[in-house]
Amino acid sequence: QVQLVESGGGLVQAGGSLRLSCAASGRTFSTYRMAWFRQAPGNEREFVAAIGWSDGDTIYADSVKGRFTIPRDNPKNTVYLQMNNVKPEDTAIYYCAATDRSYSGRRYYEYDYWGQGTQVTVSS
Repeated sequence: QVQLVESGGGLVQAGGSLRLSCAASGRTFSTYRMAWFRQAPGNEREFVAAIGWSDGDTIYADSVKGRFTIPRDNPKNTVYLQMNNVKPEDTAIYYCAATDRSYSGRRYYEYDYWGQGTQVTVSS
């Protein structure tokens, strides 16, 4: 089992950058597939980005492709969401998710562990 704690959220102006961090407990972090989801008020939770066991195994939502990246640092048990050129529509609570399944993708039910979320607000 793994516990996830997000940090790094806050207020940022449109066009700016922000880096979210997700720190995981446990000694087997490298075996977990990780993802970021987000949820804006009144909306369903939506997929943002995911990474497998290596930095080359990543997928992104079309809405963030080219602006966000999801690197992981296994020795630090941390996955990041680097957000560049943010837009007001990126405003949401961002959640880190993890699974030890052999495959995971864009669906929230493919992930078994969740953090509490961190608020990101983008002003225009």
